Amino acid sequence: MTVKEHYDKHLGNFYSWMMGDFETKQNEFQNFLQENAINPSSTKIAIDLGAGHGIQSIPLAKLGFNVIAVDFNDQLLAELKINAKDLKIEILNDDIKKVKQFAKIEPELVICCGDTLSHLDSKNDIKEFIKDISTILTKNGKMVLSFRDYSNELSGNDRFIPVKSDETKILTCILDYDKETVIVTDLLYEKEETGWTQKVSSYQKVRILTSEIVELLETEGMRIQFNQVTNRLTTIIATR
Repeated sequence: MTVKEHYDKHLGNFYSWMMGDFETKQNEFQNFLQENAINPSSTKIAIDLGAGHGIQSIPLAKLGFNVIAVDFNDQLLAELKINAKDLKIEILNDDIKKVKQFAKIEPELVICCGDTLSHLDSKNDIKEFIKDISTILTKNGKMVLSFRDYSNELSGNDRFIPVKSDETKILTCILDYDKETVIVTDLLYEKEETGWTQKVSSYQKVRILTSEIVELLETEGMRIQFNQVTNRLTTIIATR
């Protein structure tokens, strides 16, 4: 199953629940932006690639950016539209790999967070994606990436990761490693009127290493300003 099919048929139905309290998450990201002095300074245009239901887009707009939010899942974009209210957010259902289409508007900030980077088809796709982002950024523009580092291979029972549970849902993530990829299986038990129902879907992620992303950024002339692990995701800020 492709990543888009996985979201459209399975993960999109409970993604917001999985992510937790929306207000808390968007406040956390807004604090991160402010702590790292990421504010509108030139074109005021920010592009959120893999925007989901708006955890990043809304804080960006609240800080004064004109945001273009790009994602491929209608359900999450509909939720983003509700969450955005009257904020300056343009919502696009599109492939994030088409980022070069925004070259003429010269964004000063491009972000790709929440492990979206690993949803691309290959390491070569990631290389071209980062190259394209660095190309469209205005002078001194910034790129923010967050992703899961898959350098440490889990085996046996460690492959089964409890993600979240409550009275109506139990979500477990199962990882199977190959040299260049990770097969991710989202196993959901959901309580319905007739009892508990099992829903399963698998998709492939690119096996990303932090060192590889840093090297790609530096090859494109980007300066690394921030590189830390937060909530089990590597987060990088790079400046053109």
